[in-house]
Amino acid sequence: MAAGGGGSCDPLAPAGVPCAFSPDSQAYFALASSDGHLRVWETANNRLHQEYVPSAHLSGTCTCLAWAPARLQAKESHQRKKRKSEAIGTNDQADLLALGTAVGSILLYSTVKGELHSKLISGGHEKRVNCIQWHQDNDCLYSCSDDKYIVEWSTQMCRVKCKWKGDNSSVSSLCISPDGKMLLSAGRTIKLWVLETKEVYRHFTGHATPVSSLRFTTIRPNESQPFDGVTGLYFLSGAVHDRLLNVWQVRSENKEKSAVMSFTVTDEPVYIDLTLSENKEEPVKLAVVCRDGQVHLFEHVLNGHCKKPLTSNCTIQVATPGKGKKATPKPIPILAAGFCLDKMSLLLVYGSWFQPTIERLALNSKDTHICLERDISNCWAPTVETAITKVKTPVMNSEAKVLVPGVPGHHAPIKLLPAQPKEAENKRKLGGKEATIEERLGAMDLDRRGKKDDLLQTNSFPVLLAQGLESNDFEMLNKVLQTRNVNLIKKTVLRMPLHAVIPLEPGDAVAVLMVQWLKCVLTIHASYLSTLPDLVHQLGTLYQLMESRVKTFQKLSHLHGKLILLVTQVTASEKTKKMPSPGLKAKLVYEEESSEEESDDEIPEKDSDDNWDEDEEKDSENDEAVDEDSENDEAVDEEDEDREAASEKELNGDSDLDPENESEEE
Repeated sequence: MAAGGGGSCDPLAPAGVPCAFSPDSQAYFALASSDGHLRVWETANNRLHQEYVPSAHLSGTCTCLAWAPARLQAKESHQRKKRKSEAIGTNDQADLLALGTAVGSILLYSTVKGELHSKLISGGHEKRVNCIQWHQDNDCLYSCSDDKYIVEWSTQMCRVKCKWKGDNSSVSSLCISPDGKMLLSAGRTIKLWVLETKEVYRHFTGHATPVSSLRFTTIRPNESQPFDGVTGLYFLSGAVHDRLLNVWQVRSENKEKSAVMSFTVTDEPVYIDLTLSENKEEPVKLAVVCRDGQVHLFEHVLNGHCKKPLTSNCTIQVATPGKGKKATPKPIPILAAGFCLDKMSLLLVYGSWFQPTIERLALNSKDTHICLERDISNCWAPTVETAITKVKTPVMNSEAKVLVPGVPGHHAPIKLLPAQPKEAENKRKLGGKEATIEERLGAMDLDRRGKKDDLLQTNSFPVLLAQGLESNDFEMLNKVLQTRNVNLIKKTVLRMPLHAVIPLEPGDAVAVLMVQWLKCVLTIHASYLSTLPDLVHQLGTLYQLMESRVKTFQKLSHLHGKLILLVTQVTASEKTKKMPSPGLKAKLVYEEESSEEESDDEIPEKDSDDNWDEDEEKDSENDEAVDEDSENDEAVDEEDEDREAASEKELNGDSDLDPENESEEE
């Protein structure tokens, strides 16, 4: 099975690099590295057989590959032998290798010719090709893409035979049934298609993440009932960031949509190979290469439901022997593994993608763990000496200005070293010491390129978050975690690598800021977290923090309610005290003088007033027949007394009586 998407930046792309063993004999191993080169290795002697570099290997890198089936190759070569005119090219169609690219095209490469055989472009895919499957009985080729479509190609005519929509999202994997009449396709849900009518025959629930691999595991059903070619068969599926491989069974009724059993591994699967079970008593052998570089071997008879996930029967690892007594062995990643024809031995590919090591390993059913010590230090590696001799120091002019990358329009002055050209040339000829890189950087004065030391060099939050977690850089982590933009937090958590999910714990960070991050992590990566067996142990800090908060929550809520009651009562009482009086002005104000404010000078005034009142009463009691002269005299006396009283009140400051009151008293 070819794994794809190793060089993609998409967080939901499959891990690993596209690679596959040649069918039946497994004489060759093809892999497409991240630099766009296709390399074909001979498995017998671990020698590079061919290397092909497509013209658009940088823009249209290889995303998946598949060998043409051996039956098709033999059939084509047999047909060509019958034709005399084509007797020379009998093996031209054999050993074809289909390459899917990131731009939507499909290349057919011939390992016999060592060159490109044909190219499938017109009417095909518009986006990245995710999977390619050859039909075992005819010249058809099936491909799926991120553009949601499945395409049926004719390899002889190099054109599209049929194209239909496979899903509402991108279609990530394909698999053809053993009889060649059905096709499995998967995005996040799995569909079984009838190839003749292009109609959906069955639906399956699938995985929470895009499916990266589909394989049929049985040829004949276990039941003794009549076989229609697909009913009763089992197939296997693996998904991105999922450590469970699910096994499904095609039922006659459409009610059963869930998996019947599952296999558990230590990390995301990057390469899967299996031996088909031809009868109900023969077990299925499964080899799963994980992202952590281990191989897990399973052997199980598929005969119905199994509730608990099945663990591996054997685990294979490769490590260096380690030099010295205190040196610890270092693990060597296993890239691919495939069963040989005898089903009792395994081909292992480990080491580097540029120079892999291929080894055949005999399997023993009694071993539960195999660790191979291998020394791969003799593999090809670029020599450092040749690179150093090619370094040349440029001669700089004092008037030249160097533009330093990073700050637009910034130029740094150049500090020229003491000019000694003749001595320098002699040193180079005699093999003397040249200026070190540190001295050259100091001459360029790169320290002045920017005063903002705290300015981040990149705006990619997922990269900064992963770097901060790996290097324990608290300053970098704080700059990322200080953001309060919910959309930015969601995008960052979605794109961050899975190995950084567990280290992203609260720690000493502010709880208010970490709540949004934890919420996004738990909702987006719930499927991954549920597959971790030691999740409780790894999230122990988070559990302790939550438990301590929950213990005091009830008491704090009671205290919060009481404080709210007290605060409302205090504020209500303060409001009643501070109620302002209505702003109304009195039309009449009467002020009565107090005895304390009266002075000694005012006492005779009061006596005169009383006498005046008594006289007025006596005059009213006297006979009405009074002389006019006496009345005039009394009026004059009253005016004099009023003037004297007014002058005395002004001297004492008691002239506040209103004239209206005086008139009323009169």
